[in-house]
Amino acid sequence: MIEAKIVKHKEVDAVIVGVITSRQDEVQVKEYLDELEFLAETAGATIKKRFTQKLDVPVSGTYIGSGKLKEIAEYIQENDIELVIFDDELSPSQQKNIQNELKIMVLDRTNLILDIFASRARTAHAKTQVELAQYQYLLPRLTRMWTHLERQKGGIGMRGPGESQIETDRRIILDKISKLKDKLKEIDQQMVTQRSNRGQLVRVALVGYTNVGKSTIMNLLSKSDVFAENKLFATLDTTVRKVVLGNLPFLLSDTVGFIRKLPTQLIESFKSTLDEVREADVLVHVLDISHVAFEDHFKVVNETLKDIKALDKPTIVVFNKIDAYHHVEKEADDLSPITRENVSLEELKNSWMSRMSPNKVVFISAEKRINIDEMRDVLYEMVKEIFAVRYPYNNFLY
Repeated sequence: MIEAKIVKHKEVDAVIVGVITSRQDEVQVKEYLDELEFLAETAGATIKKRFTQKLDVPVSGTYIGSGKLKEIAEYIQENDIELVIFDDELSPSQQKNIQNELKIMVLDRTNLILDIFASRARTAHAKTQVELAQYQYLLPRLTRMWTHLERQKGGIGMRGPGESQIETDRRIILDKISKLKDKLKEIDQQMVTQRSNRGQLVRVALVGYTNVGKSTIMNLLSKSDVFAENKLFATLDTTVRKVVLGNLPFLLSDTVGFIRKLPTQLIESFKSTLDEVREADVLVHVLDISHVAFEDHFKVVNETLKDIKALDKPTIVVFNKIDAYHHVEKEADDLSPITRENVSLEELKNSWMSRMSPNKVVFISAEKRINIDEMRDVLYEMVKEIFAVRYPYNNFLY
């Protein structure tokens, strides 16, 4: 029977590939490839080169044109590249055709994210969620994958289901998926029971794009030691801590970070993890204001919150990493359009951010401990309002 296992691998040399289309321009593709490179580095790859191609739409059979595919093949051969990663999800036939041309391992963004989740999962809950997502991804790619599982025996993108001698078929995979879903239902029910046992304390959930500093803020507020590092998806398992601000107790949860183009298999598998967000009374939406695409990240997270019906909750928007925000002053005679790089932090504060009512807005640096008291005060006042409604006869707040 196939078993999911996490294996430590040496870093591999890789290239990444993106396509510029009418739906994503050159600037967006650069941002996406920056993120893809960070994902690849998180998984243990060293990116040696980026390839992009302008197309009206991706090529149905090979995603990119034959000329670009040949260019990549030549670079691979000349530089001993072991892995090619595409920024979008490839269809099974595209992945197979590209693999046949390049003769090395080919991954897409979805496969890479699943691989990182597999390496990060620690609890039985997270491992089951990731394993289910991996099998759902692998199912339509069954024929193609098995030959590489036999040959590869590990490596980025292979941290999921697999063993050296593959003797399985579609029926066994479907059976495995069914069993994982049943197991997940049992764990989910246990999680529901755990949440119900927490009583009626006000619940606050940290949400945001991956790697924006949620775990660092969690440690500041709860005085705990939640794992935090400068890598994508450092936190997979939801962490819940009891926090007391002033005389007011509440529960604070740190959830998995969101990302653009999040695999649908993971959204489905992590539904129960997102229940912490759905059931929260207050959301703390954390953003990395120093990131060039933070406004795009804001939209991505809000779209996900809307999908899980949690967008209308009372929210504190925390713009983190103000210490890392930089801008370039324009010369007086520079008549070129104002860009994100020319806007000061004060100007940003007075832009759309100042019109986010009823949401509260704070600007902090969790790492440098800047404006942390202001964030605590805003959070305290919001939690106190909910607490006063829930426990109208508790006088200790007043």
